[in-house]
Amino acid sequence: MLDLAGVWTLSDESGAHVVAFDLPGDGVSALVRAGVIPEPYLGRNEYDCRWVSECDWLARRSFAHDGSPGVLVVEGLDCVAEVRLNGVTVLSAANVHRRWRVDVSAALKPGENAVEILFRSPALEAAARAARMPFPIPYQQVNGPIPHANMLRKQQCDFGWDWNIALGIFGVSGCIRLEPVGPRIGDVLVEQVHSRGQVEVRLTVDATSEDVTASLCGVTQTAPVVGGVAKLSLVIRDPVLWWPAGQGAQVLHELVLTGGGATSVKWIGLRDMRLVSEPDAAGRSFGVQVNGRAVFARGANWIPADALFGRITRAAVRGLLQSAVDANMNMIRVWGGGRYEPDWFYDLCDELGLMVWQDFMFACHLYPSTPEFLAEVDAEVRDVVGRISHHACLALWCGDNELIGALTWFPESRKDRDRYLVNYDRLNRTVEAALHSVLPGANWWPSSPSPGPLAFGDAWHDDSSGDMHFWSVWHEGRDFDHYRDVSPRFCSEFGFQSYPSLSVIRQFADPQDWNIASPVMESHQKNPGGNARIAETMFRYFRFPVDFPNFVYVSQVQQALAIKTAVTHWRSLKPHCMGTLYWQLNDTWPVCSWSSLDHGGNWKLLHHMAARFYAPVLVTAVPQDGGIVLRAVNDRPEAVTITVTANAAAMDGSTRKLREATVTVSPDMAVEFMVLPPEALRPDEVLAFTWSGDAQGGDVHAPKPWKGYDLKPSGLKADIRRDNDVWKLTLQVKALAPFVAVESEVPGRFSTNAVTLFPGHPATITFTPEDPSAVPAFTFRDLHSATCGG
Repeated sequence: MLDLAGVWTLSDESGAHVVAFDLPGDGVSALVRAGVIPEPYLGRNEYDCRWVSECDWLARRSFAHDGSPGVLVVEGLDCVAEVRLNGVTVLSAANVHRRWRVDVSAALKPGENAVEILFRSPALEAAARAARMPFPIPYQQVNGPIPHANMLRKQQCDFGWDWNIALGIFGVSGCIRLEPVGPRIGDVLVEQVHSRGQVEVRLTVDATSEDVTASLCGVTQTAPVVGGVAKLSLVIRDPVLWWPAGQGAQVLHELVLTGGGATSVKWIGLRDMRLVSEPDAAGRSFGVQVNGRAVFARGANWIPADALFGRITRAAVRGLLQSAVDANMNMIRVWGGGRYEPDWFYDLCDELGLMVWQDFMFACHLYPSTPEFLAEVDAEVRDVVGRISHHACLALWCGDNELIGALTWFPESRKDRDRYLVNYDRLNRTVEAALHSVLPGANWWPSSPSPGPLAFGDAWHDDSSGDMHFWSVWHEGRDFDHYRDVSPRFCSEFGFQSYPSLSVIRQFADPQDWNIASPVMESHQKNPGGNARIAETMFRYFRFPVDFPNFVYVSQVQQALAIKTAVTHWRSLKPHCMGTLYWQLNDTWPVCSWSSLDHGGNWKLLHHMAARFYAPVLVTAVPQDGGIVLRAVNDRPEAVTITVTANAAAMDGSTRKLREATVTVSPDMAVEFMVLPPEALRPDEVLAFTWSGDAQGGDVHAPKPWKGYDLKPSGLKADIRRDNDVWKLTLQVKALAPFVAVESEVPGRFSTNAVTLFPGHPATITFTPEDPSAVPAFTFRDLHSATCGG
């Protein structure tokens, strides 16, 4: 094998710019490193970089070769590109989501060889393809500063989104190499048939050898290769099963495949994963069952880890996914406007126990249904399914993101719904047919949101069936209590924005730009009306912050309160509701967004609160008829018994006991166990409750907006001590202090944050810097000081 990764030369069509180009990598990052364009994430530099997407670019290098037969292998070729070898065009490609294997033996020669990749302008190619459509195919302009993303099979968010920069990037994100012609083992499809005490593992292996031998868990079998495929069946007795995080161990078994001198190793988790969606009294259920056990999905939506794929590293992605698990998540949804992630991403999810809801890459636009486009889609689906479907983490395959809703978004499709509905159905049926032709038993869901197969209703406002996207609180400006007005079967998208943390804002904005109306800050807010929505909501719930740093802090507090309100209520409806995936886990660049992790991986206050409201055992307060109902939720695989104490808490921090109850909660449902009448709390009191026993925790519920309470100065004091590489901060207050938060200007991880403190109950928060030698300076905030000063 000859690896062609390394330093290439990149030039534009005019030859004005010639720079070093590291492959794998993206062209924008190469131009930044060479000083041709400024760092696009800083200030308003994005707008000085967009011209790059309007040019053709040529990458070239030479290599020595003996002239023997060879196969060119390229993965992640982005996007409309031609590969030339010694002047011969050996590949014309237009789909970043596919892998390419091309026999280039006829073009190779002994000695020095020249290889070139011509990257066509994505902006110009998209416009040209749109002009050739037999009828208009609308695209979501709010999400597309660079138009017609729907014409190209590349990351849709490369053209801009309401959280992403618009750069129309190009390059190669995966491998590029020459392989010798000879026996090889390709994709392996795994079907598991579970029965009492055993699992039959059925393998379908792509291979060019005469036969293939498979070994798994001490069981070995050999089968001939017929028509490029070997079929094997291994029966594993008393299998050690794979479980999602929080349900059991993530045991992976080594599957070794050999044939004709070629070897391939996969790591297989033995599990029975089912999507259960059936008609019932409420409408249609929706949930995931693992090894016969219904598992409530707690998680978030995943978008690409960086807007520039050349900056994505496995270590950074592992950190993001580990943060998801550390916040008690067990599922992520790989959203349909990004990319199918590389193999190692799914390896990480296997290891961490993160179930993956996998969208196919279609989002928020309408798409063509021409024979050429559908043929490309068919090949894409087959390729992706063959590549990643063996992973234990794969929970379900979903046809697209919001394409059913998009039928109502454009004048063209509203005027001629039949045409565009048929157009959509052809695309969706192509995706489904290709999936099931490769993997007949795949867990399939047609679209998100969707009431069910061949159902084209409004899954944004109908909570009776299938999965729901609920955006009324953010996009319609409804109050947080509106989350309690719906009872989704599974909510796969809902969210509320905040500002990125101040440590991140410092990376792209100078202090003179620290104003939500400044051009720099507005350029890092891609959602129309987003800043107004954040400020409007603050007026509704809080007294207004005293300065910009505290505005950032309160924006994160209210984001966390919004998502907490939704998740805790919907979890309390179990098993009617069996999953909540908030929008979104991560960011692609430093921006105002719905994420709980800043770009770079820092935990926003939402993520710290998610670690608490996603705890496997939870007690939540639900307003009802003027009073408050306490409900207990248990997502553990066994029953738990807890004792819950409810107290009324005044603003000076004094408390009085209201009630105490012990409750046993089985894993299959939430239990209502305590009702507090309207008169239980005085006007100046909030509800504070704790639980102990088989699980421990606590929470505070404020019946009215926090601006309606006369908070007192907290008198917050911190004792800060260093213990080797960890900093310990012991906090004490003199009055009730909601949402006490600690910030550091150096990167690192706090053990918890946004905690409510009471007098006489000191709390210790630890901080672990990424650089053990760093000496951080800490900033402390609480709701009173942020909104009243002092």
